[in-house]
Amino acid sequence: MLRNIIFDWSGTLIDDLPAVWAATNHVLERAGVETFTLERFRAEFSLPFQAFYQRVAPHVPLPQLETWFHAKFHEEQHTVRELPHAREFLQFCRREGLRTFVLSTIRRDHFAAQSARAGFGEYIHRPYVEAYDKKQWIHALLSENSLDPEETLFIGDMEHDVETAHHAGVRSCAVLTGYNDLQQLRRARPQLIVEHLGELKRLLERDGMSFPPIADRASVNATPVSTVGGLIFDGAGRVLMIQTHKWSDLWGIPGGKIQFGEVAEDALVRELKEETDLDISEIRFVLVQDCIHSTEFYRDAHFVLLNYVCRLAAESPVRLNHEAQAFRWVSLEDALAMPLNQPTRRLITHVMSELSPTFHG
Repeated sequence: MLRNIIFDWSGTLIDDLPAVWAATNHVLERAGVETFTLERFRAEFSLPFQAFYQRVAPHVPLPQLETWFHAKFHEEQHTVRELPHAREFLQFCRREGLRTFVLSTIRRDHFAAQSARAGFGEYIHRPYVEAYDKKQWIHALLSENSLDPEETLFIGDMEHDVETAHHAGVRSCAVLTGYNDLQQLRRARPQLIVEHLGELKRLLERDGMSFPPIADRASVNATPVSTVGGLIFDGAGRVLMIQTHKWSDLWGIPGGKIQFGEVAEDALVRELKEETDLDISEIRFVLVQDCIHSTEFYRDAHFVLLNYVCRLAAESPVRLNHEAQAFRWVSLEDALAMPLNQPTRRLITHVMSELSPTFHG
């Protein structure tokens, strides 16, 4: 049973990725090095960060790089936000009597400012910051606080966090809310990967604080999950594609689970509204797909996918919720040229070959 939680800070409780990306590109510009797209930054940034900068800007002394970085990062502090579900998870830890710690590379003054702004300090038993190589710090954290590794979980968003957990013999959980993508995290082999802390909270509640949660493991007795998804057409015949971390940062369509007692089309209207803030009309069922043990999805699952096409009820802006990271309106042909998850590729191919051109033309 879990009694102690060690959190990484950035990308686990706090979203400072835009600020760190901006500050890093500022450093690269000053160093005369090509800047990174966000996708490339997430793919290449690693801890300890000294090794990262040795790779990308070896000709500049580290103290100079740090001076440039922290000056720009300070300017970008206004963009830092608490992550969805972080507060409710910290409150859950308090209710359950769990001791909570932070083990992070963040500089002490930045941590103090962010913690005060979010109000998270009251939930943390003891922070360990400026831990540039967490493997060198975690044993001291365990020893100084008399923590049993078997009762301790380290939650983080990067390979280094998972490796640190393995190094110390504590439990490991990776979240998809931060810097590393699904494939990077899988390489580190955490005991569990969750979309966000809200999912971890539900699993721990369901399994009486045991870990890893039995309910998340593949089982021959597990029930397939029924879902709905919609290919939305706008007035120009373009379709909406969204990108999500939980589908390996591949592009797909908005949708989600059907709730108990909910009609499938009602679920579609609700899910698309929640995920995109769009209202739809002219709903038309297209096909059903089985998605079983997909390695593109962040956990093992069996989905029954009910796929629809529909139109925008009225022209309005897309407002994504926390489940997606980006969106694009594209033609069906251009959509097929994008890195799509396989169910979406099959749906678009089917629509182009089987659906009347009057619908999507």
